[in-house]
Amino acid sequence: MHEKRKKMIYDLVKDECYVPMKEKELAIFMQVKPEDRGELKAILDELLAEGKLSITKRGKYVEGKGSPDKLVGTFISNAKGFGFVEVEGREQDLFIPEEGVHGAFHKDIVSVRLLKESSGKRQEAEVTEILSHGINSLVGTYDNAGNFGFVIPDNDKITSDIFVPKERSKGAVSGHKVVVELTDYGDPRHSPEGRVTEILGHVNDPGVDILSIVRGFGLPEDFSEKVLNQAARVAKDVSDKDREGRKDLRDVLMVTIDGEDAKDLDDAVSLMKEGENYFLGVHIADVANYVQENSALDHEAKARGTSVYLVDRVIPMLPHALSNGICSLNMGQDRLALSCLMTIDAKGNVVNYEIAETVINVDQRMSYTDVNRVLLDDDEAIGEYSRFVGMFRLMKELADIVRQKRHERGSIDFDFPESKIVLDKDGVPISVEPYERNAATRIIEDFMLLANETVAQHFYWQELPFVYRTHDKPDPEKIIKLAAFINNFGYHIKVKSGENEVHPKEIQKLLGRIEGSDEEALISRLTLRSMKKAQYTVDCTGHFGLACRYYCHFTSPIRRYPDLQIHRIIKEHLRGRLKEERIAHYIGVLPEVAKRSSEMERRADEAERETDKLKKVQYMETKIGQIFDGVISGITAWGMYVELPDTIEGLVPVSKIGEDYFYYKEESFEMVGRDTGKAYRLGQKVKVIVDGVDHMQKTVDFVLAPEGDER
Repeated sequence: MHEKRKKMIYDLVKDECYVPMKEKELAIFMQVKPEDRGELKAILDELLAEGKLSITKRGKYVEGKGSPDKLVGTFISNAKGFGFVEVEGREQDLFIPEEGVHGAFHKDIVSVRLLKESSGKRQEAEVTEILSHGINSLVGTYDNAGNFGFVIPDNDKITSDIFVPKERSKGAVSGHKVVVELTDYGDPRHSPEGRVTEILGHVNDPGVDILSIVRGFGLPEDFSEKVLNQAARVAKDVSDKDREGRKDLRDVLMVTIDGEDAKDLDDAVSLMKEGENYFLGVHIADVANYVQENSALDHEAKARGTSVYLVDRVIPMLPHALSNGICSLNMGQDRLALSCLMTIDAKGNVVNYEIAETVINVDQRMSYTDVNRVLLDDDEAIGEYSRFVGMFRLMKELADIVRQKRHERGSIDFDFPESKIVLDKDGVPISVEPYERNAATRIIEDFMLLANETVAQHFYWQELPFVYRTHDKPDPEKIIKLAAFINNFGYHIKVKSGENEVHPKEIQKLLGRIEGSDEEALISRLTLRSMKKAQYTVDCTGHFGLACRYYCHFTSPIRRYPDLQIHRIIKEHLRGRLKEERIAHYIGVLPEVAKRSSEMERRADEAERETDKLKKVQYMETKIGQIFDGVISGITAWGMYVELPDTIEGLVPVSKIGEDYFYYKEESFEMVGRDTGKAYRLGQKVKVIVDGVDHMQKTVDFVLAPEGDER
């Protein structure tokens, strides 16, 4: 259906069936519904990227030249003046030298021309036309300059300050964090201009730092009254009518296992064993029962794409009446669920399964900590949860089996440390603590993975439209580089000759061989960097990292839109309603759902990283002058990044490494002294002193501690 619409749109332009139109005009002409406008935009972007269409200066679509050296993409600026253009479907971004930027602003949609002469390894291009602007407003710090002011953007990719006439400052004073709407994007000779639309507070006010990041990423905070009212209307207790036609599992012993502070409990587990077979139930909140397609709730959930977990708050995908209420599998309360009921043999094979609409009642809410205490034979925990001890031990037994089976097929586990930042009531960081995975967290991970695989495989073979979670094979060039580098340490990975492809089992074997070695951190990080990012797609192309052919996200519909979307498909299929018309409907809408969900996931990840970096910088400001043990986690031409055990990372500038002149030796990932030959390499342990912090850049500066300095 997507390809048919794409051809129809192209033919309309090509055959000049209509006067050139803008996207909105085209949507009206083609009678495209508001909810399908996203798909229309995605098709137009594809045709632009392929060179089949182009856009006039007035934003109207016309037939393109189809020239292979002219492409359309998103401009990503760099603080140093140059930039990159991301072109959909192209493996590597295009490099735009400073003289080729031609006034493009960060996130602009631009037309570019490939340059035949490229000075570096990356293909170079120049911007030939700015088609549309991707940023309408931004967050920054206001600086008063008398009759006018400037906003210094928080986003360091935006290289120019924003000029604000005094009458458009809304009374902001120096030091205010503000939202500024762009009224002019400037050019090489003039600064961009804007008007202040919101004053968030002074830079030193509690909470303003995180609020600035929330606004900067365009994260929606509040739900509209319409959405809240709809949530309140549907969030009713489970009734007899709701239970009709569902498998009743309320007598099955089951628990939720989550972190102590979790509020949205969307998965429960049950387990029994008869003979050699285990009967595992993964029960997921039936959110689709309450969030109907094309409702106000659904449009809001799709727009958000995911819940966002920041250091001091959660921005939920759904209102609390649902996420913490009727859709949360709270202990002792009847709840509607979608259950994946699996029969698993002694070798970890799923020999039978059923996916069913169910009604459940959770017997106990458990924390990872308490389940782990039971598994460690803590007498107090065993006494408190005696009714469940046998099931927890059985869970550990089964989880070990399925994890081993996953390991045998080549699933990769990058077990890098995570941390939890603890704040006081004013949002000031008081500690950064390593977050340790334990037996209980692994049990839930293993069971959710198994359910996700089982559901994905079932719907793949049903040949029905679906949203999959896919992870592509690594870029061959990166694998060649990795193989060449690890050979210096006596390690190797088998690469398919002629294809430069690697099986995930080879990566897994490599990680196993380097475990505990001096070069473990170095090679693990380089291996991770050679991997691609997972994404949502409508094609089931497999998951490289998990070494599986079929995978989806089924287990978190409260906080991820793709899960909610496939729940609808599952329910329609179970009820026999997935007829030709509905199949055509899903074929039409799912590409945009997958694309949007991937984009919103990336936005959430970036926002979470930014808030973590911010609080870590604030925390390290109190540690200036103190000495820490660390590991070199990155090396660039401008210095060495060092990571501390609590995951805080800082930079040792190249000018402060030592008295020698140090330079970056790219082929061996080393920083080498010109005269002494002294070398620092990735993964090497060092001692550093906290030298300072930069709140604007959210960075920590280290210097290497002199030998023998213990402080």
